[in-house]
Amino acid sequence: MTNLEVSPQQEVCPPAGPGGTSGPCLQLWPEREVPLGGVRAMNVQRTLPQRGLPTIGAWCFLDSFGPDRTAMSVLPHPHIGLQTVTWPLAGNIRHRDSVGSDVVVRPGELNIMTAGHGVSHSEFAVLPQADGGDSLPLQRGLQLWVALPDGERHREPAFEQHRELPSVTGEGFTATVMVGEFAGAVSPATMYSPIIGADISCSGHAVLPLNHDFEHAVLVLDGGLALDGQEVRPGPLGYLGIGRTSLEVQALPGTRFLLIGGEPFQEELLMWWNFVGRSHDEVEQAREDWEAQAGLPEAGASAARYGLVKGHGPEAGSEAGRIPAPPMPAVRLTPRKRAASP
Repeated sequence: MTNLEVSPQQEVCPPAGPGGTSGPCLQLWPEREVPLGGVRAMNVQRTLPQRGLPTIGAWCFLDSFGPDRTAMSVLPHPHIGLQTVTWPLAGNIRHRDSVGSDVVVRPGELNIMTAGHGVSHSEFAVLPQADGGDSLPLQRGLQLWVALPDGERHREPAFEQHRELPSVTGEGFTATVMVGEFAGAVSPATMYSPIIGADISCSGHAVLPLNHDFEHAVLVLDGGLALDGQEVRPGPLGYLGIGRTSLEVQALPGTRFLLIGGEPFQEELLMWWNFVGRSHDEVEQAREDWEAQAGLPEAGASAARYGLVKGHGPEAGSEAGRIPAPPMPAVRLTPRKRAASP
């Protein structure tokens, strides 16, 4: 979150919400390759946030990774002010957190972690037993964040896993509803803003129902879409604007894509590293609280702001340790804003 780049020249929609309305449009925001949290063996393709497009509804972060035979190994690290949404496409991921969760999430299953005022967690690929074959599993998936609104962002941390999610079929498509409501199907996941997230498959002509009050975006995972007379392939994020009641597409065979959206988020966010806050001072304090835990004994770390992720102590071998926070920048952080109207 500390290395956001200026996006290339592109079409700009007017800002959504009060003070400016944005009708339906299509703008492609390019992906960029980012090391997963630092010097590791896995890189990700990040499409949100973008300079000029910090949020889509309450969605404020979107990484896609793989397919690759890489052992994901993300040591304990902190979060505030957000919900993490983990959606594996291939390979299994073990999630452990300071709430006490220790679960494996598999393709088709959903992990939701609500950070609230502070939580820490780790994520590791589940490696196959030594059998003379490939030692590393195929990994592919999506990691997303949802910004918590001001009235919910200081709540106690929580975690939930959903192994069964609703599926719905419509005109030329099938969809798994990860969060929110889509085409009459409602996810059981607990969210704190009006929001939608769905994994959609289609071939040929399809018409998707959309909420007129939401802004939406699509990320093609496989295949390709033709919409609004433009081709959208895997890679960039296709921002669709606000005010659509439906989305008509022509899809290549075997097309699969992510649909995200929600009511335009009206609060300014300050995002840095793994923190979603509102001010420089708040983020700086969050960083200091994480670093202060480093020297505490286990009992003290368990009671500190972010808690302790069990299984990462000195006895854990290669899984021992934590991710230290990077230094704060030399200038004061300021919230990212949407691109100005043309």
